[in-house]
Amino acid sequence: MSAASSGLLRKKRARDTRFENSAATREAPWVKRLVLSLSLLFFGVFLLLPLFVVFAEALRKGLEAYWAAIVDPDALSAIKLTLITAAIALPLNLLFGVSAAWCIAKFEFRGKQLLTTLIDLPFSVSPVVAGLVFVLLFSTQHGWFAPLLQSWDVKVIFAVPGIVLATVFVTFPFIARELIPLMQAQGREEEEAAIVLGARGWQTFWRVTLPNIKWGLLYGVILCNARAMGEFGAVSVVSGHIRGETNTMPLHVEILYNEYQSAAAFSVASLLALLAIVTLVAKTIIERKATAVDK
Repeated sequence: MSAASSGLLRKKRARDTRFENSAATREAPWVKRLVLSLSLLFFGVFLLLPLFVVFAEALRKGLEAYWAAIVDPDALSAIKLTLITAAIALPLNLLFGVSAAWCIAKFEFRGKQLLTTLIDLPFSVSPVVAGLVFVLLFSTQHGWFAPLLQSWDVKVIFAVPGIVLATVFVTFPFIARELIPLMQAQGREEEEAAIVLGARGWQTFWRVTLPNIKWGLLYGVILCNARAMGEFGAVSVVSGHIRGETNTMPLHVEILYNEYQSAAAFSVASLLALLAIVTLVAKTIIERKATAVDK
């Protein structure tokens, strides 16, 4: 048999073993169409339609009313606080996520399984419960640390520090959970080789580990930032809903909607929707780049 014939035979066998071409797993065309139609219907009704409604309602009274809602002092204060909170929470989560992933993926130590479990804690605890825990701990009236906070004249609950704490708690698993399986799959061989060749710890991290995890790290950062800006439950408990001071964008949207200012509420909500769209686009770009690197 010629080399060309052997190559064609191998390609045919590979093609025949694909899921959709296997007789054991092949589905009728109408089944594929039904599943695709249901998926597109779900996508349209639960994702595209709400997104369209947000922008339609935001622009219902015209661009002038839309812009007036955005530049309102309370709205600007909410936008500013949201950006400040994300700017503080993101570096903290970045530091924790990389450190935790490095320890779990590269080393063996007592309590490793416990640390892995604790990282998932915000996924299993309601954000509202997390907010109530922070109130119980840091309230200046009846919190566990109330005497200490009063002596130092430090206010955590119903202030910016409480909002940052709640946001950090809710978002800290995202970067770590993205990096842990990636670093475990990559193994330790490259780092061990670098150390054998004389590299120090920081040199190994910057020149070996970081280039290998950069796309996963960016992916986790994007998801963490999106969640930080859109967090509602925990922040709602610890903020006090003080307009112009402790309201983030989601809380400001809630207040406007409860006051029947629907156009203004949807105008501010459209900024969060734009953030979601930017997040999805960035996520898609990073996934493509990561796939291209793997190939």
